[in-house]
Amino acid sequence: MSKDSKARHQKGKLLSFIPNGEYYFSKGIKAYHRRDFHKAKKYLMRAMQLEPGEPMIVCQLAIVHSEMGEYQESNQLLHLILEELDEDMVECHYFLANNYAHLGLFKDAYQHANTYLDLDRDGEFTEDTEDLLELLTLEAEDMDDELYEQDDLITKQEQARELLESGHFPKAVEILNSVIDEYPEYWSAYNNLALAYFYLGEVQKASDILEKVLEENPGNLHALCNKLVFAFYERDFRQVRLLKEALKKIKPLSIEHQFKLGATFALTGEYEAAFAWLRKLQKIGFEGDGPFYYWLSYSAYFTGREELAKSAWKKAIEINPDKEGFEPWNDEKVTSSGFEDHYSSILKKLESDYIEERLFGLFLTSVSSRRDEILASEAIVRNKKFSSLERDYLSYVKTEQEAPAQVQAAHETAELFYENYHPIGTVEAGLYLMWFTIFAEMTNSRQNIKNKKAWAAAIEYVWHKLRNEKVSQSKIAGRYGISASTMGKYVKSVNDRLQ
Repeated sequence: MSKDSKARHQKGKLLSFIPNGEYYFSKGIKAYHRRDFHKAKKYLMRAMQLEPGEPMIVCQLAIVHSEMGEYQESNQLLHLILEELDEDMVECHYFLANNYAHLGLFKDAYQHANTYLDLDRDGEFTEDTEDLLELLTLEAEDMDDELYEQDDLITKQEQARELLESGHFPKAVEILNSVIDEYPEYWSAYNNLALAYFYLGEVQKASDILEKVLEENPGNLHALCNKLVFAFYERDFRQVRLLKEALKKIKPLSIEHQFKLGATFALTGEYEAAFAWLRKLQKIGFEGDGPFYYWLSYSAYFTGREELAKSAWKKAIEINPDKEGFEPWNDEKVTSSGFEDHYSSILKKLESDYIEERLFGLFLTSVSSRRDEILASEAIVRNKKFSSLERDYLSYVKTEQEAPAQVQAAHETAELFYENYHPIGTVEAGLYLMWFTIFAEMTNSRQNIKNKKAWAAAIEYVWHKLRNEKVSQSKIAGRYGISASTMGKYVKSVNDRLQ
């Protein structure tokens, strides 16, 4: 070789190789065809990280998840494609139909199978889809529609979850009790029912439900997490410590359980453990909902990862704009947050089927920073559920002038609570709901509110007792400037009306 050769001149020059999404996609496809699904999943996840907006990569990863029996994870990716990346990739409907069939959700399977045929009658999977529809029909006939009832069960559970998140606890209790009556071993419904009772202030009833779940379904992660949340709110620090130690030893495999564990740790201030689980989910491409990014942001911020906290918060706000102003780094607004500043929650309360929740919604409107916006909303303007009592209350909230004595007294009683219990969180909401339940009952029986302070003291005392909190009658009576004997008479009246 001559001294002047090109190779000589290039001595020491390195050619870099930086794998891109296409490279890992190709390796993933090869592993898939070898049926080495674990390697295929690993390579395709890497490809998706490098090119997150490429629908072909996401779709192939969804197919691998299906092959591994991870149908829910597959569905999340397929819905991501149709809703955000490429709505014209209609084959996703075929893959969704298969996944839902494997999960036993035959109504959803029917829907997506028929959608695929409607959109691509001569498509690659037409024949397979028709075979699937025939199989679904046979399954439904053989099972006497039992599995369609399962679909209804999950629909009810989702409806109850939404009611819980928006503070409609009595309605959630009603739905969940009906689910449990029909499906006595559907533990998810028990766990949500325990939450509903806890937020209504019926702590013992909530705890008894969790104990039943853990007795009949030992190790139920959701029940253990809820038990920790209850202990945290009840300030039972010994129980909190024991439960945290136990939960830290659990290493769940399912994405749902990992998220539940991470969110529970974050809610109870165990931010390092919370961040470990939530960040792990984010790294594998988990596309969570608003609460996922909310808790990821909080756990990241309080473990010193501010940039990640801000990027997660940005996504949380995109999904749920009502959270704006409650950033983990905004101490003032975080500590003052409550239902009174949750616009969508107030609107849902105003449209509730329960008068006590609608009355509570009107009170929240009166103290909300978004009062004028709520008063102009359709939930107010076109509300056909309001009774004459509620219309009088609405008029009072709008004008802040004199109203019928009963309405004004009810509002001023709630204001007495607000002096000591604000912001109104999910726990405090039970106190107000109890009062508006009593108020509606009194109005129906034509009993006037003659002693606002006595009613407020009695309601608060009963609320504490239902939550198994040790309170002194004389202390609460003194707070409202009445005698303990007077309060005792009203406590009896409250208990009689709650039975």
